[in-house]
Amino acid sequence: MSPDEYCEEKAAQSGSSFYYAFRFLEPDRRRAITALYAFCREVDDIVDEVSEESIARTKLDWWRQEIERLFAGEPRHPITQALQPHIAAFDLGREYFDEIIDGMQMDLDYDSYPDFTTLSLYCYRAASVVGILSAHIFGYTDRRTLKYAHDLGMALQLTNILRDVHEDAMRGRVYIPMDELSKHGVKPEEFQINITDDRHRALFAEQAERARRYYERAEEHLPDADRYAQRPGLIMAAIYRTLLDEIADDGYRVLEHRVRLTPIRKLWIAWRTARRLKREQRRRAA
Repeated sequence: MSPDEYCEEKAAQSGSSFYYAFRFLEPDRRRAITALYAFCREVDDIVDEVSEESIARTKLDWWRQEIERLFAGEPRHPITQALQPHIAAFDLGREYFDEIIDGMQMDLDYDSYPDFTTLSLYCYRAASVVGILSAHIFGYTDRRTLKYAHDLGMALQLTNILRDVHEDAMRGRVYIPMDELSKHGVKPEEFQINITDDRHRALFAEQAERARRYYERAEEHLPDADRYAQRPGLIMAAIYRTLLDEIADDGYRVLEHRVRLTPIRKLWIAWRTARRLKREQRRRAA
């Protein structure tokens, strides 16, 4: 199996919405973003699947060393071998890869977050940095696009946090800020129980509204000239905003079951969004 095939398999196995967005890219950019996504999955799986904290920290330290080897031109892992030709081609900064690993380490350092200021650092490292790297791969002409990528990453991560609140609680992690739980009279251990009441709905509606504001800010930052190049991110935004609407329409019952979109629906949203962006691009060109 080649490094690119390894990354492709890693991406396909995840079942993530990201996979649907990648399919609309040119081959070089698709290989680059698939390798980046495989890297994110690999380090995220360490903190999710390794039960012994000391072993998880050792594995993350190995990846820090591997990123150093990658930028020295001596990668050992199939993922970094797949990434190597794209580092210079798309101007991917080493500091961003280090930040992603720092974000994964925060999952070992924190089991809850006192306020949104602290949580926002986690979201930046776990998602906004990925968004910025992705924007480099997709291509941009205006630096405002990087601000769009930052805010879109925040929005996607906040949507994930709301969707996965019960699953994360069962792992002993709470990502909704503790001061906001306190404001609504909710205790973190309640997230492990499959019951939703008005307190939970009010808390979760507040989280959803924050995510929506980040989606709106991202759209406002994205210059028209870069919209078509950044279509994978816009496809992701369309899929995740639909998911957020589904959670709201379901009465924010995320403690009772995990709200999902079917693969067919994700593919439909991706195709429809890509088609709309193509029409916009043609109108601008005309």
